[in-house]
Amino acid sequence: MIDAAGLRVMKAIADEGSFTGAAVALGFSQPAVSQMVRRLEQRTGTVLVERFGRNVRLTEAGEVLARHAVGVLAALDAAEEEVAAIAGLRAGRVRLMAFPSSSASLVPRALALVKERFPDISVTFSEGEPPESLAALRAGECDIAVAFAYEGTDIGRGEDLDYFVTHHLLDDEVRLAVPLGHPLADRQQVDLSEFADEEWIAGCPRCRGHLLALTRQAGFSPTVSFETEDYIAVLGLVSSGLGVALVPDLILAAAHTTDVATLSLRPASRREIHAVTTKDLQRVPAVKATLDALTDSARHQSFAPA
Repeated sequence: MIDAAGLRVMKAIADEGSFTGAAVALGFSQPAVSQMVRRLEQRTGTVLVERFGRNVRLTEAGEVLARHAVGVLAALDAAEEEVAAIAGLRAGRVRLMAFPSSSASLVPRALALVKERFPDISVTFSEGEPPESLAALRAGECDIAVAFAYEGTDIGRGEDLDYFVTHHLLDDEVRLAVPLGHPLADRQQVDLSEFADEEWIAGCPRCRGHLLALTRQAGFSPTVSFETEDYIAVLGLVSSGLGVALVPDLILAAAHTTDVATLSLRPASRREIHAVTTKDLQRVPAVKATLDALTDSARHQSFAPA
């Protein structure tokens, strides 16, 4: 096997013309250089250096190694510099995938923190609901997935998560959004059973499943008149008096709508927000820095009901 140290010795001999000169250039002793040449000759199975007293001359095979050493050693030096930059957070790339409602406030704040703390780290962002983002993480297509799970369900929905590491970010309360002119709009807390006769607006597939589970517990099956995964559209439909909807705090904190009243549920309903990565990826400095930023962003998440 030809190693980098052997290539450095062959290049130095070619440059200096002697074992002594190569030893000085590399900071080795002359016997150490001779030993490395002998070891390299044993590994390659051929003579690499012809000795003429104090001087040496490379054989054809030695010249081949010395010639290739230039490109190989330059590539190794560049690789070492890149790795050192990544380890020292002077460079690095992180691929982040997060569910849409987190991209309203939680994720942008985290990305801003990463940019402020480590300007040379590049974080790319794409949206994806938990099934899609976890699949992308498993396939190596992203480094961190921001995902959620409603109370009583697991984030992987039955999938094996032993390969993953989850970091709890926050508990996101789900509230009932009603038109401002609704008879119960001035209530602070309501039971879902009081809205059994309302028309409902449903969100993403996992959100629709949560709506059906809650209304089933409340003793009724909701009349879903509109379905959209766009929470801004959900709030627009609610404010226009077309129905009521379950909306999480992450959206309400960013929407600041004045035409919708948001009511707490009795019993309360929440979803857990997690940052998910792998055991190996969390040791990568740029990934760790992004996880820290997500944690700090979640810590400053706040919401005041309308």
